[in-house]
Amino acid sequence: MSYLETTADVYRQAAQEPQVGLCCTTNPVWQLPGLSIPPRMLSMNYGCGSTVNPRDLTNSPTVLYVGVGGGMELLQFAYFSRRPGAVIGVDVVSEMLDASRANMQTAEQENDWFKSDFVDLRAGDALHLPVEDESVDVAAQNCLFNIFKLDDLRRALQETYRVLKPHGRLVMSDPTCEQPMSDELRADERLRALCLTGSLPLQQYLDMIAEVGFGTIEVRAKRAYRVLSPQHYATDEVIFIESVEVCAIKDPMPADGPCIFTGRTAIFYGGDEYFDDHKGHVLMQNQPLAVCDKTAGALAALGRDDIFISPSTYHYDGGGCC
Repeated sequence: MSYLETTADVYRQAAQEPQVGLCCTTNPVWQLPGLSIPPRMLSMNYGCGSTVNPRDLTNSPTVLYVGVGGGMELLQFAYFSRRPGAVIGVDVVSEMLDASRANMQTAEQENDWFKSDFVDLRAGDALHLPVEDESVDVAAQNCLFNIFKLDDLRRALQETYRVLKPHGRLVMSDPTCEQPMSDELRADERLRALCLTGSLPLQQYLDMIAEVGFGTIEVRAKRAYRVLSPQHYATDEVIFIESVEVCAIKDPMPADGPCIFTGRTAIFYGGDEYFDDHKGHVLMQNQPLAVCDKTAGALAALGRDDIFISPSTYHYDGGGCC
């Protein structure tokens, strides 16, 4: 049995009998006016963060969500795109599609604004998306891509890039880990399916996203996720795993590489009214400006003593230099 088959088995069971806490963080569930989430749908929230952000969802976008779970985020996306077929949900596990479909019927009864045909559920997988080229405004996945081994992860990223319109957004939440893991942990297919041992270091994760062609990448949040301890897992040390929320935008790739925002800020406090680097970045006197890591490095290389550059906070809300 391949690791992908093991993963399908794990989530087949999770579809038939909801497993609260299968994946979870301290990230709260969105509370939106007039939105009621059915209890069974909520208990099948198998993500490790959130991919729903109102600033991605203006003008009733077409949204693709891969790995549907109980359908909670499908419902949340439909809140912003209230039209037939606006939200496409893709899953390889037929039982999960059936469970999500049933949950949508309940959601329709509880929400007078919602119609089940707002959500188009399709059989398929992240490696072969049943979606046309450049047809989607927003693509999302929550705690799925970390399960893939590197070649499959690259393929999944390429597929989402393919289906996104120019300037479309891929919004993701995945576990990441900066510590090495034993070969035994990496080879454990069930632990990989449970979103524990496929976690990559954050920089490697971001590099793979950039290699596919995304010109702008935003690290929006990073939170504690899990601990693998020696008394429970095949490790000699405690391994700390975090979950990260990232938005990758299908912008043209700059000649000098992608703009990756990790929550860095530049502040000019010199004697002039402002500082202009003549590369599109103007720092007003004592006014913070969000900058991508590339710009932060270029400003630091100037060696000035009147520009403060903060370290990465791994929290980014938009705006800034690019």
